[in-house]
Amino acid sequence: MRTSVFWPAAALALLACKDPGVSPDPSTTQPKATAEGKPAAMARPAKSPEPAAKPEKAPEVFRAQFTTTKGKFTIEVHREWSPNGADRFHELITKGFYDDTRFFRAVEGFMVQFGLHGSPEVNRKWRAANIEDDPVKQSNKRGFVSFAMAGKGSRTSQVFINYADNGRLDGMGFSPFGQVVEGMEVVDSLYKGYGEGAPRGQGPDQGRIQTEGNAYLDKDFPQLDRILSATLIPTK
Repeated sequence: MRTSVFWPAAALALLACKDPGVSPDPSTTQPKATAEGKPAAMARPAKSPEPAAKPEKAPEVFRAQFTTTKGKFTIEVHREWSPNGADRFHELITKGFYDDTRFFRAVEGFMVQFGLHGSPEVNRKWRAANIEDDPVKQSNKRGFVSFAMAGKGSRTSQVFINYADNGRLDGMGFSPFGQVVEGMEVVDSLYKGYGEGAPRGQGPDQGRIQTEGNAYLDKDFPQLDRILSATLIPTK
């Protein structure tokens, strides 16, 4: 099983869990945010999201607003920075993949990671939906957003937001595709009390997230913050 994670030592890496017999996903119940809490957005399919054979080309610049249990933040994506990453992120947002998911890995002074769906059934559909690598054109500076991965050609749905200037990740192939342009204080406030994930730390085990979903996280890690919805919004 490959896991998208950042290890805190010299062997630092952002791995994404990729077990062929397991799917990365939280629970089967997906509470919807209130109308007041949702930004204007494109209509999305109500059924479980499935990956396209190849993501459609995204706009050259677009914004995604995340409504969370701590407030809202906005990521601005630049396709020229990381075309394959931007196309996949746009697909994930338009299909509602991140709705009712958890920030399952938050390490003080390092990064916060999300992108395992709430339903193992959904994640079974995405576990092999890899996208090709992109050259690193931007640095993993504070507020920049990249896909987690488990080696070459392994990016799927997990992403992370850098809390610090993590330039050491650039040489490892982590290619930023966007940047938090509003609400970085919300990102900073996300719950970090569980620390690094298992087996290196006391936080959630990505394999169990995949097999048990939100039920596992809500039972054993109830203080994790949640994404209520993630939607496209007009660029300014």
